[in-house]
Amino acid sequence: MKKLRSGDDVIVIAGKNKGSRGKILKVLVDGRAIVSGVNMMKKHQKPNPNLQIAGGIVEKEAPIDASNLAIWNSETSKADRVGFQIIDGQKKRIFKSSGKTIES
Repeated sequence: MKKLRSGDDVIVIAGKNKGSRGKILKVLVDGRAIVSGVNMMKKHQKPNPNLQIAGGIVEKEAPIDASNLAIWNSETSKADRVGFQIIDGQKKRIFKSSGKTIES
């Protein structure tokens, strides 16, 4: 079970985007994640008339390493660490600071 999942609110704790917050769009297999509005890059897109894709310079999110992300605890308005606990026979993710379960 991974500590960060798609749909989680996270904050960047290291790198050029430190302090930026966003929602995880996709978690990649190699330990990186794509976060909305974070680590933006410009890509030169070729036009494809068959798919109605206009050419030009497109701005999109690039993957960021999961070690540079921390889950956002909305109750304390701070970054938090993720732990695991077995509750009612199921493994659940919890906030380390408060012990409350993470609803995603």
